[in-house]
Amino acid sequence: MRKGLAQTVRRSLSHASSPPATQITTLSNKIRVATDNAPGHFSSVGLYVDAGSRYETPHTLGVSHFLDRMAFKSTMTRSDEEMASDIHSLGGQIMCSSSRESIMYQSSHAHKGTPLALSLIADTVLNPAFKPEELEAQRDAASYEIREISAKPEMILPEVLHNVAYNNQGLGNPILCPEERIPAMNDTLLRHSLTEWYRPERMVIAGAGMPHQELVELVDKYFSSLKPSSTTASPQAQATRISGSNPSAPVPPHLLGPSAPGVAKSLTRAASYLFPQSLSATSTSSNTAIPKSPTSTYTGGYRFIHDPSQELNHLYIAYEGVGINDDDVYALATMQVLLGGGGSFSAGGPGKGMYSRLYTHILNYYTQIDHCASFHHIYNDSSLFGLFASFLPAASGLSGGNTPAQILPHLINQLSMLLYSPVPEIELQRAKNQLTSSLMMALESRAIEVEDLGRQMLVHNRKIPVTEMTEKISEVTPSDIRRVANRIFGPDSGSKPTIVCMGHEDIGSWQKEFALYRIAD
Repeated sequence: MRKGLAQTVRRSLSHASSPPATQITTLSNKIRVATDNAPGHFSSVGLYVDAGSRYETPHTLGVSHFLDRMAFKSTMTRSDEEMASDIHSLGGQIMCSSSRESIMYQSSHAHKGTPLALSLIADTVLNPAFKPEELEAQRDAASYEIREISAKPEMILPEVLHNVAYNNQGLGNPILCPEERIPAMNDTLLRHSLTEWYRPERMVIAGAGMPHQELVELVDKYFSSLKPSSTTASPQAQATRISGSNPSAPVPPHLLGPSAPGVAKSLTRAASYLFPQSLSATSTSSNTAIPKSPTSTYTGGYRFIHDPSQELNHLYIAYEGVGINDDDVYALATMQVLLGGGGSFSAGGPGKGMYSRLYTHILNYYTQIDHCASFHHIYNDSSLFGLFASFLPAASGLSGGNTPAQILPHLINQLSMLLYSPVPEIELQRAKNQLTSSLMMALESRAIEVEDLGRQMLVHNRKIPVTEMTEKISEVTPSDIRRVANRIFGPDSGSKPTIVCMGHEDIGSWQKEFALYRIAD
């Protein structure tokens, strides 16, 4: 009995002395450092910047893509050969990725590699050489990349959808540099964008697998030369906030600048894409106003891309959904999983989405439809929610082919059922379980865990416990699904659809189909 009590006390003391799960420090220049102490066999560290194609103007269009491509090339302190040698000696993975609302530099490596990894990230961000010969090589590579992606409808049509939905501005800017803009990508333009975007108050450095203070010291060593763009607020020198600590503790300056490529990636990359800002109001005690993402106006619209060389016709329907700062994002995310879908030859079974509505109502009945799925691309203040289908064209002469006008009613009907038919509780629970399990399993990856931490800091300035996420998902009810469906595409919502069609035939007059099924047109 006494022995058991002693073990309990030791366990309690050990738990009390262990560092908290997440620690956050804001340096005097306002760059934030966050670490997660989850155990693992390797470390990950990343720099996350509130930047991306959404911020581009006609003069800077394509810059995000080229900043991505020029990462980890020659710098003022390392030649291209030295950079390649150091990356090789790191023995891990290091990469840069740009999106609509963020640019990230991230490395996964052995524990001892953190100083070198952060040195490489700092060097490529603060001291790029942008040599003419390297820029020219990347212009050729970007041109090839654009041609390759443009030849793949499943990759280029979501880009076209954004262009149409947001009228080629803000969120409608292309992620890839337009081909006609490639010659304009030069040293002067790239450095201008670095100066505009790469400010410490727009940066978060996140890590896992190293002591918090070690990363703070490394960030101070490599990034202290950066000066904040505003000095009106008194800086909080080395102010540290620990998750779950006393709410009266100092809170670092916050920045609202999320990145969310949609629910599919939300579930496999970052919990922060689903968590509304309204629940983190306690983290907003800052005297420094950070510019949010520039306003992006959803307009909707229609575009037909005639391409009789396509093996399949492709049809996309989207509406403007809610941003990550809206409580209804949970219901909309659940709705996307409820609709589900995929390819007609998708491997899987129970638990793989094979019971989702687009499988059971469309793919299992219409063999001419090769692919049918729902999507949800989430951003700070907006999102695109909808369905798409790829199917055999009637003009191909193949048996069972269809025109877009024939497939359109099937997609519209799936949306109308959410408006006018109650969702069975068992079906809703299955979707919520799938959404929750996808989220939990994704966060098992250390690289995703660190990216999630960095993005949550950009969005909410704190780490959102996954239990809070799953609790919000569990609270979604059938009435929530119907209410949010009415809000997004109900006949009285005032919403306008975005429709993109590629292939052999045009849709023709599509408005009457929307009116027939009583959804917003």
